[in-house]
Formats: sequence, structure tokens, C-alpha cells
Amino acid sequence: MSISDTWWQSNPILRSVIHTMVGALSYPGLALVNTMRISGTAGLSELPARNVLFISNHATYFAEVIAFLHVFCAVKWRKVDRLGCPYYLLSPFIGCSFVAAEETMKTGALARLLRLAGAVEVKRTWRMGDRDLKRDRDPYDTEKIVRALEKGWVITFPQGTTQARAPGRKGTAHIIKQCCPIVVPIVARGFDRAFDKDGLRLRKIGTGLSVTFKSPLLFAPEASPETILERVMDAIEEDETHWGRPEPG
Repeated sequence: MSISDTWWQSNPILRSVIHTMVGALSYPGLALVNTMRISGTAGLSELPARNVLFISNHATYFAEVIAFLHVFCAVKWRKVDRLGCPYYLLSPFIGCSFVAAEETMKTGALARLLRLAGAVEVKRTWRMGDRDLKRDRDPYDTEKIVRALEKGWVITFPQGTTQARAPGRKGTAHIIKQCCPIVVPIVARGFDRAFDKDGLRLRKIGTGLSVTFKSPLLFAPEASPETILERVMDAIEEDETHWGRPEPG
């Protein structure tokens, strides 16, 4: 059974309720006790409803994903580069899934709740818990992402880890070659200073957060996975040319 066939994925009422609950709980940490600067959302409302892949860096398990979902909800209500009053949670945007490691989605009650918000769970090929390993990609995991793209938008994190400067994984490049989605890069900064590793608890207030949506990337049909991955990492500013740049205050 693929992610698009699961009962929660096909239940818009349940997904809306979960988005509203998670949004209400997370809004203060994003927009009241901290300040989130958003840019580049003007073109999001022009994107098609399906086959859009958002690629991003991330430094916490969930804070960035939750922030992106807030932004998508605000855009649905015709807000540009801002959240403002969260009345958008009355009718949230639910047409987006996010890729996450299976083990991450089992770390607590809120993580399990976020599963119902549209997680596409995959198995890491290089690590399980604290143990390093090496295994082939599971074709079923790839199928789940492909099916999710057929249904709507998907957020993925090419590094597959919250560790800064970690190398990108070729799985994202293979998905891009296979599905030819619209690829929208996002650069997120400051979340690891404001939130704990899970991204569910505040660790500091008054932190400057930033979420920047860039123009879609275009790839030649003959581009190799290596070339695609190199451009992806440059776009999300996790290649060496961007290391050492200051984050928002």
C-alpha cells in the first residue's frame, strides 16, 4: 500500500483537523516569541497542484516542515511573504506531503500526529538509530514518493539528516530524473537556535528565523544524477561555497 492509499491521506477532514491543531500549537514559537522572515512566496500560488518538489536544508526534525506548512496555508489565503493572523488555519492547505525517516516518525506522540499530516516515510540507507549501515534504496520507498508527487506537493530534504554540511543523497536526484517535477529550493535558517533537535520545543526566544523560496530549478533531460545533486545542494546553500555565511540575527 502506498502513501496515497493510506486512510489518513485520503481523509481531507482528518488532515485539516491535524493541520489546524499542529498549526495552533506551533504558531507562537514561529511568529510571536520569535520572528520569522519569509521571502519568495509570490509565485507559489501559480504552481500546479501536483508534481511540485520542494527541496530544503533543515537543522531540526520538524520545525522547518511545520513552518513550510504554515507558509503554504498563508499563501492559500493570498498572503505574500507573511503569516500575519493565523486565521488561515480555519481552512488549511493540505495538498502537501513531506519525506521523513521511518524511525523519526516514531519518536513521540506529536511526531506520530505529524505522520497523519502527510508524512511519506522512508528507510535511511546509511544509518539506523546510532548504527551506521549501507543498504540499497528500497524501490517501494521511491514508489511512495512518486505516488505522493502524483497527488500533490512534496517536501524533501536532500541531505537526509539535520547535520549541517552533510553531503546530499542521490535519491532526490533520481526522483527528479524519474518524475520531472517542478523543483523549488528553500533555504531555512535559525530554527536550530530557536528549537530543540526535534523542533517541537522552544529553547530560545527572540530568535530570527528565515525561510526563503527560490525560483524553480531547470534541468536538462540528459543531466546526470551527480549534476542534478550538485545543483540541488548549491540551491539549498549546503555546498561549500555557502559555508560560513552568517545566519539571521
